[in-house]
Amino acid sequence: METSISKTYPSILTAYGEDSKIIHYEKGIILTMLIISEQTQNILQSKAFAHVATIGPKGEPQVSPVLFGWDGTYLYFGMNKIRQKHRNLKREPRIALSLINPTDNFSSIEIRGVVDRIEDDVDYQVLHRISQKYFNRDASADIQPGEERVVIYVKPERVFAFPPTNSEK
Repeated sequence: METSISKTYPSILTAYGEDSKIIHYEKGIILTMLIISEQTQNILQSKAFAHVATIGPKGEPQVSPVLFGWDGTYLYFGMNKIRQKHRNLKREPRIALSLINPTDNFSSIEIRGVVDRIEDDVDYQVLHRISQKYFNRDASADIQPGEERVVIYVKPERVFAFPPTNSEK
């Protein structure tokens, strides 16, 4: 199915990203599955910082670095509810993230997607999990009294790797 669709509609793979694989096409409905390359997996499992770009209230870009986790489907990160990023993402769920490989500054990925969901991190479980990943400790010392935190879950829709993988060249 993928080969015939790709030959018949070559713009489909371009429109959905080089790491996308068409898994179903029927009557104009296209379902795609994102294929995560080894290079991308390595960066997502590393201690890289993710530079998160959101759309501000007047349409301006707002970018800031965050610590993140990856569960194989979603990239997630936490924040205080008072942050501009939180307000931006509640209003406009489109998001872009840029990550530089911490072991090779000339290797990076860009992820474009949408926020799948925003959940309260009432017991700070996600904050502690991310703190363990980056600092090998929980985040108890970093929590401010009365701080209300949320977790943003991002479903990647397109992934661009640099340098491009063999399938992207």
